[in-house]
Amino acid sequence: MSRDADGRPMKNAETAGVIARPPVLFLVALLCGLALDWLFPLSHPVPQAAVGYWIGAGSLAFLGLALAAAGIRDFARAETPVPTNEPTRWLVTTGMHGWTRNPIYLGMFLLYGGIGLVARSPWALLLTAPLALAIRYGVVAREEAYLERRFGDAYRAYKARVRRWV
Repeated sequence: MSRDADGRPMKNAETAGVIARPPVLFLVALLCGLALDWLFPLSHPVPQAAVGYWIGAGSLAFLGLALAAAGIRDFARAETPVPTNEPTRWLVTTGMHGWTRNPIYLGMFLLYGGIGLVARSPWALLLTAPLALAIRYGVVAREEAYLERRFGDAYRAYKARVRRWV
């Protein structure tokens, strides 16, 4: 049984009601970008032999993976579910969540960008803008409203103290 921040059983199993699970949104954007690369190829401005390009792209992907993993670890330590389709048990404000309110999504964006660069996919990189809008308004805005209803003043204080992204 789910419990609230005070340890009481939760009566309402409400969730944020996001438009789709965020990993699915990132995967769909990436697959659409790769399909568009195949259907309507665009030239890539950086030569394949640029070593700095590969180091930067790989580092971006690795940093994103590490940031998302740290955010997931914060949720695991607090024993609250990561999936957006499950009710939140606790307000997580420590670890990476003390630095950014959305370390998992920020990490997913960095990972997505790194994969787009490694795959040399201009379309995937161009789809970052609509993906960002979908995540911001279809996921984050709904989660923020849910967390404010769920945790009230504690969430508002956290929101005032920690930035949404960086």
